[in-house]
Amino acid sequence: MNKKITVLPGDGIGPEIVNEAIKVLNKVADKYGHSFDYKYVDIGGCSIDKFGVPITDEGMEKCKNSDSVLLGAVGGPKWDNVDPSVRPEKALLAVRKELGLFANLRPTKLFPQLADASPLKQEIVGGGIDLLIVRELTGGVYFGSRKTEEVNGEMVATDIMPYSESEIERIGRVGFETAMKRGKKLASVDKANVLDTSRLWRKTMHKLSEEYPEVEYSDILVDNTAMQLIKNPTQFDVLVTENMFGDILSDEASMLTGSIGMMPSASLSSGTLGMYEPIHGSAPDIAGMNIANPLGTILSAAMMLRYSFDMSAEADAIEAAVNKVLDDGYRTGDIMQDGCNKVTCSEMGDLVAERI
Repeated sequence: MNKKITVLPGDGIGPEIVNEAIKVLNKVADKYGHSFDYKYVDIGGCSIDKFGVPITDEGMEKCKNSDSVLLGAVGGPKWDNVDPSVRPEKALLAVRKELGLFANLRPTKLFPQLADASPLKQEIVGGGIDLLIVRELTGGVYFGSRKTEEVNGEMVATDIMPYSESEIERIGRVGFETAMKRGKKLASVDKANVLDTSRLWRKTMHKLSEEYPEVEYSDILVDNTAMQLIKNPTQFDVLVTENMFGDILSDEASMLTGSIGMMPSASLSSGTLGMYEPIHGSAPDIAGMNIANPLGTILSAAMMLRYSFDMSAEADAIEAAVNKVLDDGYRTGDIMQDGCNKVTCSEMGDLVAERI
């Protein structure tokens, strides 16, 4: 099987971690008889430096014409003072919108080999953390209208947070379908005691839940969710929520594992096209030092195989290889433990590839 992958290495450690994911994908291709055709596109700060924009029209077309997109990371302090309209992060919003990537899947899984790295007590995480946050990605306050104006002698900023029934139903259905494939348990996160958007969200989700009687459905307020993720994270299977809440909660959940470097993510459209990336940032302070953790990116590549290419066995092989490397005691600096072998970014990629 031949698949076209648009590769967006980006800024900071992005090129380093993406290289290791491609190393692993190439090993998968060799073993399972596939071929992956990579097209490289500049995105973020490096694109601003070259072309004056965070992604070019030509680069966007390559993303649209691919079977999937693999992203490293964008941004850094170098571009903090550029015009807000061309900040590196603008490219991510543009790609999500242009490709129709409305559903963001962020798994949080505590690998048993790294249980000691979790900031939570062992009696809390001992049962194992394995949850998935389904985040709406193209609506809400991040895409609503905004303005800053002078009112009565002072500056006033306004951000609008719109959601339609169809947008809520679309992401809600992804949440229910995902829950059906996992533990058949779904919690819908909102702020219905305050926000009109959340009241519409809850009403729409209740109606949708009637189509999925096998799923144990519940509503939970976003502030309580934040508390419960610390108090009792093992109670959750799938959580579905709007854009801003999902952005915050998924970052909180990622730290339950002890290292944000381990966490992959998938952003999906209504078809098979998706964008896959680790959830950490560009880490410019360690860029070029070959010490970044590539496992989040490698696991994102596994999600690509599973969700966009329908290659479940190949995805399983990558995940099993990561587990084997951890079992064998290899660690990058961010997850280093006593008695383990510290390895570089490229060495970690080699070790995973060898175990495919």
